[in-house]
Amino acid sequence: MNIDNKVKYNMRTTGKKKSWNCSSCDAKGLQAEDRSLSHDQKAHRSHGGGGRSTESTMSTYRRATLDEEDLVDSTSDDIYPSAPMQVSLLRGRSSCWPSRTQTERRLMCLVCVLSVGLFITLITTGIFYKQTHPGVCLTEPCITVASAVLGAMDRSVDPCQDFYNFACGGWIKNNPLYEGKSRWGSFSNLWEHNMLVMKQLLENTTMKGLSEAEEKAQRYYEACMNESKIEELGAKPLQQLIDQIGGWGLTEPWDKDNFQKVLRTVSANLRTSPFFTVFVNTDSKNSSTNIIQVDQTSLGLPSRDYYLNKTANEKYLTAYLNFLVELGVLLGGTKESSRAMMEEVLDFETTLANITVPQEERRDEELIYNKMEAKDLATLAPAVDWMAYLREMFASVSLNESEPVVVYAKEYLQKVSDLITKTNKSLLNNYMMMKVVRKMASILDQRFQDAEQRFLEVMYGTKKSCTPRWKVCVSDTDSALGFALGAMFVKATFAEDSKAIAENMVTEIKQAFEDGLKYVSWMDTETKKAAQEKADAIYNMVGYPEFIMNATKLDKVFNDFAVVSGLYFQNVMQYYNFSGRVTADQLRKPPNRNQWSMTPPTVNAYYNPTKNEMVLPAGILQVPFYSRSWPKALNFGGIGVVMGHELTHAFDDQGREYDKDGNLRPWWKNSSVEAFKKQTQCMVEQYGNYSINQEPLNGRQTLGENIADNGGLKAAYKAYLNWIKRNGEEATLPALGMTNHQLFFVGFAQVWCSVKTPESSHEGVMTDPHSPPRFRVIGTVSNSREFSKHFGCKADTPMNPNHKCELW
Repeated sequence: MNIDNKVKYNMRTTGKKKSWNCSSCDAKGLQAEDRSLSHDQKAHRSHGGGGRSTESTMSTYRRATLDEEDLVDSTSDDIYPSAPMQVSLLRGRSSCWPSRTQTERRLMCLVCVLSVGLFITLITTGIFYKQTHPGVCLTEPCITVASAVLGAMDRSVDPCQDFYNFACGGWIKNNPLYEGKSRWGSFSNLWEHNMLVMKQLLENTTMKGLSEAEEKAQRYYEACMNESKIEELGAKPLQQLIDQIGGWGLTEPWDKDNFQKVLRTVSANLRTSPFFTVFVNTDSKNSSTNIIQVDQTSLGLPSRDYYLNKTANEKYLTAYLNFLVELGVLLGGTKESSRAMMEEVLDFETTLANITVPQEERRDEELIYNKMEAKDLATLAPAVDWMAYLREMFASVSLNESEPVVVYAKEYLQKVSDLITKTNKSLLNNYMMMKVVRKMASILDQRFQDAEQRFLEVMYGTKKSCTPRWKVCVSDTDSALGFALGAMFVKATFAEDSKAIAENMVTEIKQAFEDGLKYVSWMDTETKKAAQEKADAIYNMVGYPEFIMNATKLDKVFNDFAVVSGLYFQNVMQYYNFSGRVTADQLRKPPNRNQWSMTPPTVNAYYNPTKNEMVLPAGILQVPFYSRSWPKALNFGGIGVVMGHELTHAFDDQGREYDKDGNLRPWWKNSSVEAFKKQTQCMVEQYGNYSINQEPLNGRQTLGENIADNGGLKAAYKAYLNWIKRNGEEATLPALGMTNHQLFFVGFAQVWCSVKTPESSHEGVMTDPHSPPRFRVIGTVSNSREFSKHFGCKADTPMNPNHKCELW
């Protein structure tokens, strides 16, 4: 099981599993919806030396990812491990067949019969081709992947009219969303596979030669799995924590004069950001140093629009309020007092939403970057005792009033300071405590899980389902000790030559992109030369950071993270403390390329502009993105486009502002800047004219990702052509009736085959910087002259419009 994982090209199988407490459902199993939850809810998954970075929730431009589903929801165990792993990983599972309805059983039987029939047809066709067409690949992997490609397609659709349904229509028809899911696709399916591998590694406590960090990961997982202890403790751990902070008016007396102290405590000790967020990251204008950064906070709902457009979002606001009320009752408040308090809290958060700046208005970092000294914060936002706040946030380092700080939300900070000043202290305390409760509820007993489940069912249109507890705990362990778990994952799954193979492919994609720059007509010669230098300087990080394979270095990273057997809540608290210390420690150190924002098992990729680097974790270097036994057309259309996508982020509307050394500065000539804006306006309008469920897309919000999608496809196809020039045309797949050039585009499209609930689509339109999968395909291919050429699309057909948006 490695980069050429010899598994079946299955984009999904079905199956429902029962939860650790199937009298009700485990809301955390729906942490698929992780990206849509509040920043505070996700903070214990954030990077502090071990897990995913909070960068993805920062409002400023830190890194651009391939897909937002960093943590995919999961209720199915039936994924596609390789044959050797299937026995050991799937042994002992309870059968899901008895829980099926008669209709479901009939449908499953029908699918099986059709699949077998299709496979037999391909074998028969293969024998014929073997006798008469030597240019056809008839190896087992080729026949298997041809079957999957054909099964996902809908050949009744004209590819020049609707290429997405042509490539994915069969897959969509055969993959209706089942209980507990708000979306499903190849990213989700591969994450399921990776989670199952991690589960086996975490539960194998007899494994020899583990580092101390890896053993900590196993203990952390074991404590999370200790359901009886979690149920026994109930709400007590959180109630005790509230007492330590200073109390909550809902359940006990509190000190009305302790606002500043409570704000410092919840921010420094619990990594919660009620009114603004403070973090450490690379200084965008001096990429050799780290600096304190201040930005607007994130909200309890996915977007400010949920609060401000109440008519369209009434059901979500009602569900959110009911959820908050239920949390208050579970912690000891009466239903009446809890509702009265939470209505005030929601009104306050609506006011907060109103003063936040929409993301599409914050895409030019040059305009929102404001560097100052710490003492200047007191003038900007006097409602906060900033020096006391910063000294507690970064307690392990010495700070004075001249400490440099970058503020990304200057007007917001002024407004939130005014809001704090005019709001009564009781409401401020209630809001801060609500943020703490909302965050910590996900690690308490089943009652809290059920409350969150009911909320998520409304938010994402999911039906009630019971999710295995192990999936919750694997995901949390990956977040808290992700690089320790990642070391185990890499050693178990990643072949030694996998890095070299992937790195060579990245080099091919990069060369193709640089070659394409020569023909960009709208850019002046001097800027073009600098752009080529930047592309050439992009640093490629593939598979995993090197330090995780050195036990001594890995143990040193997690040396200060104490993990106690059997006490999950305490371990999460220890993680917050550890994360805070790591953050403070980074302030006095230079940026480090080995500090990744994604853990190795993650099914995603990203580009970091301040390091001018692209990162491809081991988790994505597998089927259905890559296999060395597949035709190159599929590999370049799959992982090749992923690589091209991340590389192009260096030249999207935000990435282009950074030079080859990762510094934010005006390195383009003004004429090229204006030409760039003119070219990209075409994409803003193109994607803005698309809609899903009668809801128009935001072409400005998705611009960076649309640029990357278009540039990535073009670079990957050019790299494929270069490969053909060196090696000649490869054999085609049997029974598809398709050239390999056509297969390249079909392979690209089928990576994005997916299904979503209307609610999930609505949330994506409002918050996701990526376009919906359908438009990531048709928007990109309709701009591709090569696509139209190979599919013979007539001029001015939907997939071959006369006017195309072209940039790189």
